[in-house]
Order: sequence, then structure tokens, then C-alpha cells
Amino acid sequence: MSAVPVISIVDDDGSLRDSLNNLFRSMGFRAQGFASAEEFLRSARLEDTDCLILDVRMPGMSGLDLQRYLVSVHSEIPIVFITSHAEDDAEAQAIRTGAVAFLYKPCREEDLLEAIDCALKG
Repeated sequence: MSAVPVISIVDDDGSLRDSLNNLFRSMGFRAQGFASAEEFLRSARLEDTDCLILDVRMPGMSGLDLQRYLVSVHSEIPIVFITSHAEDDAEAQAIRTGAVAFLYKPCREEDLLEAIDCALKG
């Protein structure tokens, strides 16, 4: 982990990315936002990311698909899901595949920061 943790936010909702970016920066983290899983993968920022915030449902590759891909390439980036689009078993799939937390929008700031703290402590 870098001296100042980097949190990558992958969500197709630009206003959510912006508000999370501002929150994380105000807490002393570095933050970077991506509109899609594909954009995150193309950015080559995997090595810089200390915690990944993912939405479940996005255009193109879903958050669950990105999580499975990262597991398949042996990435150890901790993942926190924040979503309002959870199918019946999405939460169970995410947790079973190794997600640190699965939160529903709108989530309490305290719950999100607690999940990130757990993710960074590994």
C-alpha cells in the first residue's frame, strides 16, 4: 500500500463519483474515478489502487464481472460494492468472491468509511 492510500471508484454515475472523490480526498485519501470497468482496466491503475469501490450494474462489464476478472488474475485489491441495482444473489456472489462489504445506495458515510478502513487493514 502506498503512503497515502488510493481509492478507485468505478461507477457510471458521475455525480456519485464526484461526491465520493470529494469525500475521500477530505479524509486524506487519494481518489480516482472511472465511468466503467473497462476504463479502469485500460487505465493501468491496478497497481496504484489500494481499495476499489464498485457498482454492481454498469454498461459493459458489470462490477461482479470485474471482481471475477481481478480474482482470476490474482489481484489482491480489496473491493467494496455500493449499489442500488442488486439482483437477488448479487450480494452473496460479491461476498463469496471476496468483497469486503456490500452497501446499498444511499449508504451512510460512516458505513462506507468503516468498510474502507477494514479493506485497507486487510
